[in-house]
Order: sequence, then structure tokens, then C-alpha cells
Amino acid sequence: MEPAALSLQQAAEERGFTVGWAPVDLPPSVLNRYHQWIVNGRQAGMGQLARNVEVRLAPRTRLAWARSVLVLAASHAFPDPGKPRGGMRIGRVGRVFWIREQDYIQRRVQPHLEELKEICHHLGGRCRDYVEQGPLSFRSYGELAGLGWIGRNGMLIHPQRGSFFTLAVLLTSFDVEAAPEHPFRCGHCINCISQCPTGALLEDGVVDANRCVSYWTTQHLDLIPVEVWEGMGRWVAGCDECQDVCPWTPKERKFWEGYEPDPELAYPDLSDFLTLSTQHFLNKYAQSAFERVGRPRMARNALIVLANTRDSSYLPLVRQGCVDPSPLVRATTARALVRIGGRKEVERLLSDPEPLVCEEARQALEYE
Repeated sequence: MEPAALSLQQAAEERGFTVGWAPVDLPPSVLNRYHQWIVNGRQAGMGQLARNVEVRLAPRTRLAWARSVLVLAASHAFPDPGKPRGGMRIGRVGRVFWIREQDYIQRRVQPHLEELKEICHHLGGRCRDYVEQGPLSFRSYGELAGLGWIGRNGMLIHPQRGSFFTLAVLLTSFDVEAAPEHPFRCGHCINCISQCPTGALLEDGVVDANRCVSYWTTQHLDLIPVEVWEGMGRWVAGCDECQDVCPWTPKERKFWEGYEPDPELAYPDLSDFLTLSTQHFLNKYAQSAFERVGRPRMARNALIVLANTRDSSYLPLVRQGCVDPSPLVRATTARALVRIGGRKEVERLLSDPEPLVCEEARQALEYE
């Protein structure tokens, strides 16, 4: 490795990142695997993953100077902040959403990236940064950088730090050698496959987003099919089942000091999503994943969680969905009400001005 690349790596490690280098050109096996994943429609409704595939898999088509990728892994293995008092706090939230993600990126990740870019330029290199949602195959680069292996759950698994990572990369003009390939160390373990509530893990490293709870709760825009509801259990945003059961997940939670998870995000009051005005919702959940998902879809998710309890004591809260301004929420309410004993309220939704709501109410009364 040339001295400039080593200096940049050391600077990244000093800032708390777990770091590795990879060549910018992905091997044919990775390219073929991704193409087959798209051909099979495993991306579900995430159409952006099927667009500009050549750019996603070959960054040099746009950045001809790029030679290498510095992969930066920031742990979000936050400790449980504890459940706040009061409220309807029965929903579960994926650990990555326990923080205000935009604030986390802007305050913790991006400043370090800006410093690293300045260092790269000072060392005579060119670079460009991407964080998590950029148009690159982040986990594939993490594996190529020797940070770990792609487990049966599709996650990048580090042997000491597990898989709770936010990934960022710096594309650079430095020449580096390929890291030694990390052995696949899942062995005979199939904990993640057997514990996935919806059967989304098909084979080693292949995730079918059409069945994934994280996809349905945070990416899907419309009604969630009723056949998915049971598998969602109490997950209101995201799902950590396949990581929580992984034996490589460390018991000790490590993360960047000075940034604490928010109890209101780890254990949200589900009534907020059904009773708060749009403005109050935005004020309370600003810069969080909940804001990105939006109040109507969070209300949709909350209704499913409540319905899955089969507990009629939640009827007063679920009834709020009957008068929600969003047709998505009212339509989901129809199914939820029937499941917890509110058929009479569903009959009123048969005369809703929105055809979507009327149809869901009709099907709920007929088939639930």
C-alpha cells in the first residue's frame, strides 16, 4: 500500500471507524450475483436499486480517476436506552433507527468524512464520499476490504464487532492491493434463517425484500398485504431478528461516544402516529427515520402491530384511524378493527369516499 493510502487509513481509524481498503472494480461473482438478484425481482418496490446498475457496480464509468475504496464502518450497536414512562409503547424498532439518522450523519459521520477528504487532497489524492444510501454496493466493498464476510442474513459480519454498522466509503485515486478474502464463518449455523419471521432469507446472503419486514415497514409506500401482518409481529419500523440471533453479534455494545440512542425512538408511543397532527409529528420526530417514513405509513405500521395483539382493549386507539385524513390509514384500520373485535366500525367504512377504503372494509368483513 502506498504511504498516502496508509496515512489516510490511520486518520480514519483515529476517528473511530473500522476501516479497510478494496479495489474499486468489483469481481465478476459480485456483479453476477447482483444482476441475478435484480432479474429475480428481489428488490421489491425499491426501483432505484434496478436503475443505473452499471454505475452502481462500476463507479469508474462516472469517476474514471477512482482506483480504490476506503470502507468506513461506524457501529450503531447502541445499548438499550430503556422504555419511557406512559404511552402505548408496545412496538419494536430496529436499532439503526434509535437515533435521529439525519442528525447522526450530519453531526457524527459527515464532519469526519470532510476531514478525511481534506487529508486525502493534502496527500495528493482525489476522492468522493458516499454514506449508506449512495449508489454503491456498500456491503460488497466491505467484504472485499476484508472487514468480514456476507453472512446468511445478507449482512456484513465483522468477527469482533458483529453486523450493526452504518457504512460509508471514500472512493480515492490511490492504488491499493486487494485485501485477503475473509473466510465464510457462519459454519452450519442457520439461526437467522430459522428465526426470520417472514422467510426472507433464501440462501447464503440472499435477501428477498418482498418478504422482509424492514422493507415493508420503512420502504413500502402503500398497503401492506395482509399475509405479511403476522410476520411483522410488533415491529413498527425495521427488524433486527436476523442480527439479534446471530452468534457473532457481540454482547458488549460499542458505538461512538457522545451520541446516545433516543428512548422515544427506541420505544415510540404508538398513539402519536394516530393522534398527532402532521406538524406535531414532524416537530417530535424531526430528522428521524419516522419522519422519512412519514406519519401515515407509521400509523399504518402501528395499526398492524396493534391488530397483531388481538387485544380489544386497543379498540379506542385503533378507532382513531377511521377518521384519519389518509386513505392508507383508514384502509389499514378496516382490517385492524376486525382483528380486535371492531366489526361494527368497519361497516361504517363501507361508505368511505375513497374506493380503496371501501374495498379493504369489504374484504375485511368478508375474509377476516
